[in-house]
Parts: sequence; structure tokens; C-alpha cells
Amino acid sequence: MERVARISKLFGTEGGVLINLYNSFPEDFTPDTTPLFVMADNLAVPLWCDRFEWHGANGAFVIFADLDTPQRISEFLGAELYMDNGDDESGDDEFMLEDLVGFAAEANGLQGTITDYYDSDVNPLFEAELGGKSVLIPAAEEFIAGIDFDMRKIKFVLPEGLTDL
Repeated sequence: MERVARISKLFGTEGGVLINLYNSFPEDFTPDTTPLFVMADNLAVPLWCDRFEWHGANGAFVIFADLDTPQRISEFLGAELYMDNGDDESGDDEFMLEDLVGFAAEANGLQGTITDYYDSDVNPLFEAELGGKSVLIPAAEEFIAGIDFDMRKIKFVLPEGLTDL
């Protein structure tokens, strides 16, 4: 991942922002096919542009697809934006949370499967079938004890009561 821009300030009432573009920002950027990424909890989260307008050589006006109100985008003010440069040698270490759907899951002694992922800026969640019950699990580092990509398994450590229905 290469740092290419920074979200500088809100602009307008539609959830738009002005971003400062770094010299590394590509002149041939295609917002329809290329996401920008923001780091959240040490994970690269893609932000797709619904609208992207160049403002001079070092700026742009952007409305992100899922961040369409000033309240939703305000938590990202000052955040650095990244692009996948394809040269990342540690590419095996990067993944999207939705890639874990279908993984076998273990949580507090219960066995099951990750059945879905709900992307949310406030509280992303995994849905899992554990012990015959459907459970929503916050997709947060503090609840993930380990991920085995080769065996397609994830182990959670959950607070008491989270798996009780």
C-alpha cells in the first residue's frame, strides 16, 4: 500500500470532502475501478468514490459511496488514504474481512462457520453459526485470537454472554 492522499475537510452537505493529493497520487486515477483505502484497526478498508473531481494539481473533491453524510465521514477527517500499488511484498498478510466468510469458526468452545460479514463504519460484524445458533460478532482485533488462512479457520475470544441467546 502506498500513501497517496489525506482527507482534509468536509465540503458541502452531501458528505463530500476535500482531499490533499500527494505527489504519489496517480494522474491516471480511475475512481470507477480503483478504490482508495483507509486504515481502520490495522486493516485496509476500501473506500469507493461515487464522485471524484480534480481541484488543481494537488486536490480533489470526493464523495465516498458508503460515507454519504457529514456525520459518517467526519470520523475520517485527517486520515491518510492509500492505494494498492501491486508491489507489496507482504501481500499475503493483507486481506479483506469479507474474505473470512466460509471459514470454520471457534469461539468459547463452540464450533461453527462464518456465514456473513456486515460492513459498517461504526461496528463491522461477522455473522456466525456457532453451536447451532446464529451469532453476531464484532469484527474487532480484540475478539480475534488467531486466523489460519491455510486451514481456513478463525478463533475468537468473546466476552461472556455474547454467544448466549
